[in-house]
Amino acid sequence: MRVYCKECGVRGRITKTNHLSDAVADLYCQCTDAECGHTWVAALSFTYTLSPSARTVNQMALALVRGLTPEGKQMVLEGLEMQ
Repeated sequence: MRVYCKECGVRGRITKTNHLSDAVADLYCQCTDAECGHTWVAALSFTYTLSPSARTVNQMALALVRGLTPEGKQMVLEGLEMQ
């Protein structure tokens, strides 16, 4: 991820990350232009998913199957065999 100084436009560096939650972090940034020397805090946040993780979908399916009765599990197995 690249950050740019809003004062001079030169590329900056992230010197520290403060995770506020799983979806939000404060990024402490510093301009790489020694003459500028601007430092700032930028906020980084998760907005929304474009395509769900296959890992998440598989974990959700497994959790659902584990919650089924033995009869329900058998029905799922029979349904998969028909595929």
